Amino acid sequence: MHLANFTSMDLNKRIGEKIKQLRLEKNLSQERLAGLSEIDRTYMQSIEKGERNISINILFKISKALDIKMSTILENIENEL
Repeated sequence: MHLANFTSMDLNKRIGEKIKQLRLEKNLSQERLAGLSEIDRTYMQSIEKGERNISINILFKISKALDIKMSTILENIENEL
C-alpha cells in the first residue's frame, strides 16, 4: 500500500479484526477478554470495531489475556493494508 492511501483507521480496523479473530479462536466472549485484559468491555468492543487507536500497553494486556505474543496480533497486518 502506498503511504498516501494509508490511514490510521485502516490500521485500527485491521488490528481490531485480528483481535476479534483471535478471541473467537479461543472461544472467549468480549466481556471475558476485557476482564482478563483488565479493560472495560465497551472499550474492548470499540477496539474490535477499529474505533480506537490503542496503546502498546493495551496491546500487551490483550496479548497476555489471549496467551499469545503481541507480534501474533500484528502478524501480516502490514501486508493486508
